[in-house]
Amino acid sequence: MDFTPENGTITMFSTTWCGYCNRLKKQLDAQGIGYTEINIEEVEGTAELVEQLNGGNQTVPTVLFPDGTAATNPSVAEVKSRLAA
Repeated sequence: MDFTPENGTITMFSTTWCGYCNRLKKQLDAQGIGYTEINIEEVEGTAELVEQLNGGNQTVPTVLFPDGTAATNPSVAEVKSRLAA
């Protein structure tokens, strides 16, 4: 399954209990940045994908950018910067 987002948006892998995920979602909403949220505890295969992106760790939020790169627990400023690049 391909989770690569459309240009100008991100895919955010998260869990319901992750405080960092909730904070990033609020910041993205406030900045008007579009995102698709994928709960790694509910979508089969995504926990393993997050592990691959994070050297074996299931760290969330993990953000996937349109260019195929990823970031772990990025700031909203980093997300904005990388989407503008």
